[in-house]
Amino acid sequence: MASIAANIISRAEYPGLASEFYEPRWYAAYTSANHEKRVALQLGQRSVEHFLPLYASVRRWKDRRVELELPLFPGYVFVRSTLRDRLQVLQVPGIAKLVGFGGQPTALPDQEIDALRQGLSRAMRLEPHPYLKVGRRVRVTTGPLQGLEGILVRKKNCSRFVISLDLIMRSVAAEIDVAELEPV
Repeated sequence: MASIAANIISRAEYPGLASEFYEPRWYAAYTSANHEKRVALQLGQRSVEHFLPLYASVRRWKDRRVELELPLFPGYVFVRSTLRDRLQVLQVPGIAKLVGFGGQPTALPDQEIDALRQGLSRAMRLEPHPYLKVGRRVRVTTGPLQGLEGILVRKKNCSRFVISLDLIMRSVAAEIDVAELEPV
């Protein structure tokens, strides 16, 4: 029985392969409906770096109120992996595919994932928002989302900063002070 180490592709054996094949990048993994938390648990058990952004939502039933932790991007879990190791990710039950074009997974910009992580770690209230591509483009100058570009939207006398992930066509919004923004 051949060892697993013998099956690993090295750069020396295949020098023509692109460097992105070896560099870990963030990818969006499309999951089965309502399986995001189970997929994240499975990825953790397999020691695969992943990110499942959650937000708190209060739901009211007839007899009680419950606070639920729901995925910020329903149907998606973000995975940091090399293209070489994508099979390890695709074998996780509940993952349908890595999002991309022409059958090839497409990496997400690191700064978008970092900004989401920073925003969630600093108790910034992020919420799902309808996907936006057009609007007043601004850049955040201070705070946990510093350097990130997005769209400014007014809602209920508040300013909201909308971050759109074009690859998965989803957006999130955060309340933000206009003084922290500059036009692009």
